[in-house]
Amino acid sequence: VLKVADLVLDTASLRVTRGGQELQLSPIGLRLLSILMRESPRVVSRRDIEREIWGDGLPDSDTLRSHLYNLRKAIDRPFEKQLLHTVQSAGYRIADLDTPPSD
Repeated sequence: VLKVADLVLDTASLRVTRGGQELQLSPIGLRLLSILMRESPRVVSRRDIEREIWGDGLPDSDTLRSHLYNLRKAIDRPFEKQLLHTVQSAGYRIADLDTPPSD
């Protein structure tokens, strides 16, 4: 089980909840979420995400952006605190920026 703040991904059942509310994600949305939560709070580069999801057959540049938009809509829009962050020129991460990371 991967957990960041109140966002929980059960990797066995592929069930995603936030604040106790079940969220519906597309298969690629689930893979994206899994990558970002596994690496949290580290920033994951666009290239690393694309390689992990699509391998060497990289999609056009709008494909990942579109999947990230849908993921953000599902996990952040209905909630007060944003967890999915774009880091300019670096990549993306899922993190609770209000809580210091525990190392």
